[in-house]
Amino acid sequence: MRNAAIQHIEAKFLRQDVTVFNTGDSVRVHWKVKEGEKERVQAFEGIVIRKTKGNHRATFTVRKLSFGVGVERVFPLHSPRYEKIEVLSRGDVNRKRLFYLRALKGKAARVDVIEEPKPSKKAASAS
Repeated sequence: MRNAAIQHIEAKFLRQDVTVFNTGDSVRVHWKVKEGEKERVQAFEGIVIRKTKGNHRATFTVRKLSFGVGVERVFPLHSPRYEKIEVLSRGDVNRKRLFYLRALKGKAARVDVIEEPKPSKKAASAS
């Protein structure tokens, strides 16, 4: 059981604007990069292959292919270093960790996409 004082201190560092996403989703993470005295935002786009729990220690891993080479990056979920996380598409997977994607190449490494229903014209005109 965790100490109440530790939980109180950790609660100060939790982000309130965390985007909801799952493994298999395609995301774009806008990460703040400091180069010298300047700071800029760099986007990292790929598939979420792992999410870990743990309050302020929660992380997620994003994998992408860059010039035929697989690149993975681990991001802290409650870090102040990212501006936002965009969910580009929802993936249809039955596993929590998608490490099998590391061995696959080309079209085999794709994840099925859940298509979100588009609003009908009648519903849009009624609003």
